[in-house]
Amino acid sequence: MLLPKLLLAFFFWQEDPQAEGIKALEKQQYSPAADLFRKAVAQAPKDYATHFHLALALSLLNQDAEAISEYKKVLELQPGVYEAQLNLGILLLRQKQPAEAVAQLKVAAEKKPKEFRPNYFLAEALFAAGDAAAGAAFKNALEIDGQSAGAHSGLGRSLARAGRLQEAAVHYHKAVELDPSYQDLLLELADYFEKAKQPDEAIAIYKKFPHLPGVAERMGNLQLSKGAPEEAIAALEAAMKLSPTSANQYALATAYIRSKQNEKAVPLLAAAVNAEPGNWDLMMALGRLLRDMKQFPNAANVFSRAAQVQPQKKESWSELGGMLFVLKEYPKALIAFDKLIELGDPSTGALYFRAITLDHMHDYKLSLPAYEKFLSVSQNKSPDEEFKARQRIIVIKKELAKR
Repeated sequence: MLLPKLLLAFFFWQEDPQAEGIKALEKQQYSPAADLFRKAVAQAPKDYATHFHLALALSLLNQDAEAISEYKKVLELQPGVYEAQLNLGILLLRQKQPAEAVAQLKVAAEKKPKEFRPNYFLAEALFAAGDAAAGAAFKNALEIDGQSAGAHSGLGRSLARAGRLQEAAVHYHKAVELDPSYQDLLLELADYFEKAKQPDEAIAIYKKFPHLPGVAERMGNLQLSKGAPEEAIAALEAAMKLSPTSANQYALATAYIRSKQNEKAVPLLAAAVNAEPGNWDLMMALGRLLRDMKQFPNAANVFSRAAQVQPQKKESWSELGGMLFVLKEYPKALIAFDKLIELGDPSTGALYFRAITLDHMHDYKLSLPAYEKFLSVSQNKSPDEEFKARQRIIVIKKELAKR
């Protein structure tokens, strides 16, 4: 019995998911394509081409782990497929597995020594793996395509890593010239220059990024470090406008101080201290500035706060004691000097000022042994103060003898 023609046609017709998947790929419909290729793989699990198309669709969907597995399956079924080795290497690199990527890309580059992509990605994998051969690989890629911004960037980074900064700079700048999207990589080069103690080169790069507060801050600090506070002020003022942080306030205040503009520095340091009331370093910087400007009461208040914040820091008590002594607040100054000695201050200054403070308080019974203690420790370390101490001891003994 003959089957009807329509039924016969239906019987012999079968869906071809492989062909439909390729059509979906061409239309950039990657998700439907992947589904179709999965069906095709189920129908023909030993067909390496089907696995390849599935891997390609998955990679375009950024499903790298599954795509890597499929490419490995391709090479298991059909060893040496160039496209699978290349794509697998690129995906392994993308997944931060550079050593594994190098193994695949080396073979691909050997097969296509005049092709840019395998040679470029091999260089990228070598660089990511920390292999010194990356520089030569990037040079090889540039011989194939001298207008590749990525290859120039890669060669520049390889040279910078090797400490060859002047050569590296040529390629960093060439990459930016070819593709402005590489502009931010110049900051990496600037960082290399900083670490190599070449501040002028770093500053020249930082000047290209006036809109970035962190960069303006770095530039200002570099100019400060190379003894150019006037130049630093412009950069740090710009940084303050973009980001008025305590760090920027402190840096700008430092620039003002070094350029002898102390009055401008005071409000900046005061604002920084108010923003970070527990920051001992900022307090000490403000206190010392006020001290140098002879604003002793204000300085004493700041040093007192610093001593409360960090009571184990000797510098707080030393500065506080000095200010209180100048202000003739002798009992309070004595407490500060006693605290300084208690903390084990190795200098003789605390002993001397303790003695002279007691002397100013007319407490001769305590000032006499205090002077003697100072002399026993000083031992010609502070000859001027020792001379004064001996003279005061003579006077004090006479005064005590009258009583």
